[in-house]
Amino acid sequence: MQSIYDLDTPHLIVDLDRLERNIAEMATYMASAGTALCPHTKTHKSPYVAGLQLAAGATGITVAKIGEAEVMADAGFTNIFIANQAVGAIKYQRMLALNRRLDLTCSVDSPETAHPLGDAAVLAGEKLQVMIEVDTGLGRAGCRSVTELIETALAIESTDGLVCAGIFTHEGHLYGSPADQIIADAASAAAKMCAMRDALLEKGLPCPKISMGSTPSAWAVAMQPGVDEVRPGVYVYGDRLQMQRGFPRDNCALTVLTTVVSVRADGVAILDAGSKSLASDSPFSDKTYGEDLNQPGLVLKGVSEEHGHLRLGNGVQVRVGDKLRIIPNHACTCVNMHDLFAVCRADSVEAVLPVAGRGKIQ
Repeated sequence: MQSIYDLDTPHLIVDLDRLERNIAEMATYMASAGTALCPHTKTHKSPYVAGLQLAAGATGITVAKIGEAEVMADAGFTNIFIANQAVGAIKYQRMLALNRRLDLTCSVDSPETAHPLGDAAVLAGEKLQVMIEVDTGLGRAGCRSVTELIETALAIESTDGLVCAGIFTHEGHLYGSPADQIIADAASAAAKMCAMRDALLEKGLPCPKISMGSTPSAWAVAMQPGVDEVRPGVYVYGDRLQMQRGFPRDNCALTVLTTVVSVRADGVAILDAGSKSLASDSPFSDKTYGEDLNQPGLVLKGVSEEHGHLRLGNGVQVRVGDKLRIIPNHACTCVNMHDLFAVCRADSVEAVLPVAGRGKIQ
């Protein structure tokens, strides 16, 4: 069997033992909480990984873009939620085509997004399930008040082309919550969602489901009364940003295999993986871009497009030709830089698979 260290570099590597453990742990927790799991696949963009998630108990999958939904539909997935507003005639036709093939749910957050989508569905003689997005604090898309929510729900009710499937949010602002505050902040976000649902029900408007989604807060929102579903994504792989939020380092399943191509006299080693392999996310105060899987103190101090700048120290030595495995800062953007990923157990390659949803931004 091929060793991962025989692969050309840079190369995306997924540790199958860690991946399976992460999937099983999340599925087990959600089952114990009585909360449905509809994981977001924008992290891995892989029908193979999504299949492992469904096998472990996920009820369906979430995607960010229609293109990702089309990839998953072609791979045989039949319950897909597009957790993002899609606007324009081209997108409406693509969603309607998907709706004929599978159980599709789309997203709206205003009458302006609901009306034309409903009109397109009516013209096609179809009905689309839609979830209404609520902004619980992230400050992105979503209804921010009961008034906005009711107006959107009424727009859905006014057309034969749409059916309200519930409300959803991405409580991404909880990434900024201190560890000792995460449960309270999750409870606050869940309470806002429950209040929004109650406002709809008081008006006689349907709200079958409350869906929330964010890896750092998934366990916390799942324990909140009224939450029916969670949609975490990054938990399958983990990354340095998740490690900062308490994700176990030994659970990080994603690395980028890279080769040392130069060692300078000033204590800097140059790698063949830069921003085009690791992505350029650097949310940390020290502006680092990744760290070696096997040597936690060995961090990338800088990147250019094709090169990583690794500052050596504490007696660490590397030579030209050495291969390292770098944990990226942000798994989602890192994965989207690669066409392929190698699935391994220990250091043995079991398969090399396509990142099938890569670049599906439309």
